[in-house]
Amino acid sequence: MAQAIAQTSGDAAEPSRALVTASLMLATIMQVLDTTIANVALPSMTGDLGASTDTITWVLTSYIVAAAIATPLTGWMSDRFGRKQIFLTATAGFVAMSMACGLAWNLNSMVLFRLLQGVFGAAIVPLSQTFLLDAYPQEKHGQAMAMWGAGIMVGPIIGPTLGGWLTESYNWRWVFFINLPVGLIAFLGSSVSLPAVAKRVRRFDFFGFGMLAIAIGALQLMLDRGGEVDWFSSPEIWIELGLAVSGLWVFVIHILTHHDAFIDPHIFRDRNFVTGLVFIFVVGVILLATLALLPPMLAAVFSYPTMTTGFVMAPRGVGTMISMLLVGRLVHRVDARFLVATGLVLTALSLHMMTGFSPQMDSHPIIVSGVVQGLGLGLVFVPLSTVAFATLEARYRTDATALFSLMRNIGSSIGISVVTAMLVKNIQINHMEMSAGLTPFDSALRAALPSAASGDPTALARLDGLVNQQALMVSYVDDFKLMLLVTLASLALVFLLRAPRKKTAEAPMAVAD
Repeated sequence: MAQAIAQTSGDAAEPSRALVTASLMLATIMQVLDTTIANVALPSMTGDLGASTDTITWVLTSYIVAAAIATPLTGWMSDRFGRKQIFLTATAGFVAMSMACGLAWNLNSMVLFRLLQGVFGAAIVPLSQTFLLDAYPQEKHGQAMAMWGAGIMVGPIIGPTLGGWLTESYNWRWVFFINLPVGLIAFLGSSVSLPAVAKRVRRFDFFGFGMLAIAIGALQLMLDRGGEVDWFSSPEIWIELGLAVSGLWVFVIHILTHHDAFIDPHIFRDRNFVTGLVFIFVVGVILLATLALLPPMLAAVFSYPTMTTGFVMAPRGVGTMISMLLVGRLVHRVDARFLVATGLVLTALSLHMMTGFSPQMDSHPIIVSGVVQGLGLGLVFVPLSTVAFATLEARYRTDATALFSLMRNIGSSIGISVVTAMLVKNIQINHMEMSAGLTPFDSALRAALPSAASGDPTALARLDGLVNQQALMVSYVDDFKLMLLVTLASLALVFLLRAPRKKTAEAPMAVAD
């Protein structure tokens, strides 16, 4: 009799579970898209908002910093005010601020609206992951994380392409207006399908949150501003580094010694979760650092227009989707650690292929390496998202998903900053080394460009352009080699993961009120 009732409940939950999944995925894709979709629209915004090339970057910085600081608040706010209520508020607020961004009349208003957009959007990704983990029994967590991961991984890939198309076909304001229909559907679907979760009284640790906010905010500012002010030659960067280190140090000491700390330190006793945090940091570095390098490389070295760049990079998303569809079914049949290791090997293979890029090649190596990398990252992301929470107590889940998203975002910021700084430095070094051997007495130069060897200004300008192109290509290859080493080094982390224990039964999902 009990079995029949359980079966009936499970059958009744399936339509609700499908609606929950669809609604959460729409909200997730909407939020993740905004991390990259506005990048290509910045040049168009500059004139309309009365901004300069330097100040327009605050459109990106304000969103990143606000989202990073607000993300750790997700756990406490969902416990205090209700997980469903916070998710609906976050979705509605994100859509409203997206519309406000599209209507912005100057730079100050845009930065304000982007700050608020980041604050509202911070809770969407961690709460969507929490809701999906709760909605599906443990044996289906792999499938749930495959669907959730598709939005997380594919969103940043299609963002620049969609942003470029909207900017060219209409104007930059549609980069933000596009969120309205998606957000409305996600809000309506979530409001009728998400289960009501019991609230839990938690005292708010102002000091702990303040220290963490200072550390995260200062780190994000340092990473975003470093390239503009020449990194550690600027006092600003040293101040931000000092704030980040001291804030983090005080926060760690505080949570270890305080009774009701902002984040319960017991959460870090779970080895799978801690290893998962390190892994997702590496995934963030590789995914968005690669995405930050490829579009400018294709434009500067290969002279691809924005739309062509989008089409060449699109197969990377196809590879990710294929990988996630497969791994969602394999994750409970094959050891997750094997899947993660296989994904890292494929990612390393793709980066090795990218180290062979040259200005003389066509788009084929870019497409093939992109598909391989998409397959690899998909194989890493899904089992990692499953195993990281498999042995963690359910009461820590909301705080854990917030930390998971935070580490992915910090990894992305650090990865982009490091590869960009290396690129700028290596371009100068490579150009100097390549041009040092070019003299009028070089027999190879005299054979290839005799007019340049004789001092013709037009020929010399052409020669300088060729040297610049080669120096730029070598610098990009150096960055790909660095990411290859990071990927190979992360393989050792696989041995720290533990296979989760299989449960024989799982309570069905709570039905929405």
